[in-house]
Amino acid sequence: MRFTMKKSLPIIALIVSMIIWSVSGIAIKHALIVLPPFTMIVMRFVPAVLLMLVVGLVRRNHSLFCLQRLEWKDVPLFLIAGFCQPFLYYLLETFTYDALNSPTIAETLLSTSPLLSPVFAAVLLRERVTRNNIIGIIISSLGVFVLSLVGSTDYSIGSYWGFLLAFAAVSAAVIDSIMMRKAPVRYSALSFVFYTQLVSLMFFLPIWFVKEGPQVFDNGQWTMDNGQFVTALWCVGYLTVFASVIAFILFCYALRQIGVTQANAFNNIRPAFTALWMFLFFGEHLPAAKWIGMVVIILGLFVCQKQEKVDKY
Repeated sequence: MRFTMKKSLPIIALIVSMIIWSVSGIAIKHALIVLPPFTMIVMRFVPAVLLMLVVGLVRRNHSLFCLQRLEWKDVPLFLIAGFCQPFLYYLLETFTYDALNSPTIAETLLSTSPLLSPVFAAVLLRERVTRNNIIGIIISSLGVFVLSLVGSTDYSIGSYWGFLLAFAAVSAAVIDSIMMRKAPVRYSALSFVFYTQLVSLMFFLPIWFVKEGPQVFDNGQWTMDNGQFVTALWCVGYLTVFASVIAFILFCYALRQIGVTQANAFNNIRPAFTALWMFLFFGEHLPAAKWIGMVVIILGLFVCQKQEKVDKY
C-alpha cells in the first residue's frame, strides 16, 4: 500500500489526536478527585474557547487555524454538532458508567463508534463504504473487545438502560462527525471546533450554575497548598490545550480529508494507547492477550485504510 505525503498527513493527524485523547481519561480521573464534574468541564472549555478565539484572530491567513465568521444559514449545523458533542456525549457517557456495574463493559460499549459510523455515513452522507472498510473495522473492534475484556473480573450488568445510554452516546459522537463532514469547506477546522465547543459551553454553563456554581468556591480543599488541587489544575490544562483544542482540530481536519468511516475507525486505537500508558507509567500488568488485542486493532486499521483495486475493462 503506497501513501503519498498528502494522503499520509490525515493519518498522522488521526494518530496524534488518538494519542492525546488516550491520556484524557487518565487526566479526567485525576482532576475529578478534587473538582466536581461540571466545574471541571467548565474550567476545561472556557479557556479552550478563548484560546481558539485568540489563535483564530491572529492567524488570519492560515487555512487550518483561521477563524471565519459564522453565517446565519449554518447556525443549525453548529447547534446540532455542539449539542451532540461534547455536551450530549459527555452527559450520556456519565450516565452509562452510572447505570452499568462494570466499567469494562461500559468502556467497551462506548468504543463502538467505528461500528456505527459506516451506517450513519452511508445513510446521511451517501459516503461510499468499501468492503475493506467493513472488514477492517470488524477486525479492529474485535481487538478492542479482547483488550478491554481480558483480565476483567466484573461482568455484572447493572441496569439494562446502560446499553441504551451507551448506544445514544456513541450515536451522538457519530452525528457530530457527520456534521464535521457536512460543514461548508469555507470553515477551517479551528472554526468548526470553536463554534461547536462554544455551543456546548452554552448548554453546560446553566447546568453548572444550578448544580455546582454557588457552592464551588466554598470548598475548603481548594487551596494552592493542596497537592491534589495543583495536580488537578495541570490535568485541566492538558485537557484544555491538547484534548479540547489540538486533538479536536487535528481530528476535524483528518475527517474532512478521508471521510467519517475511515477517520472514526481510528477511535479503536485509543484503548490500546491508554493501556500502553498505564503499563509504562503506572505499572499496570498487561497479559499476553492484551498485547494480541493491540496487534489486532492495528491490523484492522491497516485493512480499513487499504484501497480496493478497481477492475478496468
